[in-house]
Amino acid sequence: MSISSSSSLNLSRPKVLLVKLSSLGDVLHNLPIVWDLRARLPDAQIDWVVEEGYVHLLEPLLTKPGFRGIDRIIPFGLRRWKKELLNLCTWREFFAFKSQLQEVSYDVVIETQGLLKSALVCALTKKSSDAVVAGLANATQFSGYEPLARLFYNQAVQVPAQCHAVDRSRWVTCSAMDWPLLSRSEVPHFYSPEFVSNIRACSILGLKNPYVLFFHSTARAAKRWSNRDWVALGKTLSNKGYQVVLPWGNEFEKEISQELAEQIPGAFVPPRFSIEEAFSVISSAALTVGVDTGLTHLAAVLGKPTIEIYCDSPLWKTEGYWSNRIVNLGDIQTPPSEDEVLAAALNLLNS
Repeated sequence: MSISSSSSLNLSRPKVLLVKLSSLGDVLHNLPIVWDLRARLPDAQIDWVVEEGYVHLLEPLLTKPGFRGIDRIIPFGLRRWKKELLNLCTWREFFAFKSQLQEVSYDVVIETQGLLKSALVCALTKKSSDAVVAGLANATQFSGYEPLARLFYNQAVQVPAQCHAVDRSRWVTCSAMDWPLLSRSEVPHFYSPEFVSNIRACSILGLKNPYVLFFHSTARAAKRWSNRDWVALGKTLSNKGYQVVLPWGNEFEKEISQELAEQIPGAFVPPRFSIEEAFSVISSAALTVGVDTGLTHLAAVLGKPTIEIYCDSPLWKTEGYWSNRIVNLGDIQTPPSEDEVLAAALNLLNS
């Protein structure tokens, strides 16, 4: 299948800006387009605007000797700035961001979020006279979308209503570059095998190998798997010699982690860790089991043994389809049973 662009690009070295600000899982599922662009345009300049809290997700793909990836990461502090609008430093930082954004005149701007805040970044960007600014023409089911964002594109890309996050980014990119649509037969890449194999060992005190991570928390309560099922799974894995580790991101999640840990022999509630530290924690785990949340998706894109549990979000939207080390269970309003998850866990641990 081919997507037609409104203006054909005949550039061997285009300057390309990717705009995907947040959140953790969305940024991860946008990574393959860096590899897609590099495979076809090795001499392109590729920059990326991202919320400052997610810069660590992009740093492993920065261009360095022997590797061309992202040439420039441009941090965006909107979440923090909104809390301090009356602070003079906020406005200094904003204008510094704008200045950094306008250091380069871009030939292609690819905005895959479909929100007004990311479309406004497109508007602030310095662009060549015939630049393509491509973004989403429509919402996909169960994803945020603000129709006003279309006003800031000169190429609005219609995508299927049910479209995986990786595929959606590829639709917009292929349209912007006037390429045939990339199919799933071209397996998406996220991080290089060299980077993944060289992630440093986890050094958090209290973690004992082998351990299994339980990412039980998510922003929306309906997406959670039941505490009873987490406890049953944890007890079985504990009896088989695995330490069950229960990370958390806020005080409410910490309370749940502690509640679960009290019922699972030998379970451990670690200190809160950063996204940067998450790479080590996940990489050193024997298995990650988690609901539809960013850190579960990080385990999947790293190619680590991962079980993704879907309770109240559609499996088609973010399922890990690129590796046989990822098992996707459940679907919207149909959470998997503890027996299903346990069977998948034992299979991955024994493979």
